[in-house]
Formats: sequence, C-alpha cells, structure tokens
Amino acid sequence: MSSNTVSRIKSLLAAPEPPALGPSARPNTLAETALLTALDDLLPEASLSVTRQRLVRALLLLWHDLLDASHTISQSIENADGSLVHAIMHRREPDYWNSKYWWRRVGKHPCFPELARRVTELLRSGGERDLAAKLVPRGEWDAFAFVDACEVGADLPASDERVRLLREVQRIESEVVLEHFLNDQAH
Repeated sequence: MSSNTVSRIKSLLAAPEPPALGPSARPNTLAETALLTALDDLLPEASLSVTRQRLVRALLLLWHDLLDASHTISQSIENADGSLVHAIMHRREPDYWNSKYWWRRVGKHPCFPELARRVTELLRSGGERDLAAKLVPRGEWDAFAFVDACEVGADLPASDERVRLLREVQRIESEVVLEHFLNDQAH
C-alpha cells in the first residue's frame, strides 16, 4: 500500500477535537454518506483484505460518532480486531459492562504495546503519572482500567482536565488501532 493511500486514510481521523467519552456527536465530523464515499474511493487502493477494510470502516464510523453504523459492522467480525472495535463502541455507548465483555474476547491485542507506549508518553509529559500508572501498569495497556476511567470521567464536566486527557487517550487509541488495521501483513 502506498504511503499516500495510508496518509489519506489516516486523514479521516482529522477532527478539531477527539470524540467525547460518551455517544454525543461532535460538530465538524463527516456525515455517514461522506465518510463511506471517501472510504469507497480509498479502500480499493489500500490492498487490504475484505475483513481489514470492514474494520477500517467500523473504526472510522465510530471516530465520526456514528456508533450504530460502526456497531453493525464490528459485531459481525468474529476475531480479536472486530471485538476490539466492538468494545470501544460499547465503552462510548456507554455500556461499560458490555465493553468489558468484548475486551475479554480481545485478549492481549498486538496493538497494545504501541498504545501503551504512546499513552504513557502523553500522560507522563503532562505530569499525569497516577493516571499513567492506572492505564499502563507495568508498561502494559489495561483496557479495563480505561473503561473504568471513562466511566468515572463520564460524570465530570467536559471542561475537566481529566476528561480532556481521557479524550486524548481515546484519540491515540483510534490512531494506533487504525495503523494496525492498515498493516495487513498479519492477516
């Protein structure tokens, strides 16, 4: 896959702000039709398996706050990658218990080490060592701890610094997962 195609697909994560911790829609995200049209143009150039193309669609729909459309795709992909997008969708829904069910089905995902590295870098640079210790204990990503942190954050005002950081972690999560899906070498 060309680096230009990868860049163009990654550009679909561009938004003025990361998704909310819950299901609320943000301004300036792509409408479902516009997003699907862009993906219909880009994905044939990507040389990805059909499953990976569906995963990219589900993740980007979720990024653009189209939870129902994302859910329809992710729940039909019966592997760790599908369970991962499904888990994120339920975390945002919010259905925390169900999110954790899907995280258990994910297991130790291959993108977790990179996710742990980037989240640790973000939180430590911001002086958030306590949050880093919760989300990345012993240097390993803890998806369950992130679900718990989002549940607590859901009760805080959007202006709260902890909520801002959790939304940034969610942005990193989407970037890392998308990069993983675009690397079709593993499947």
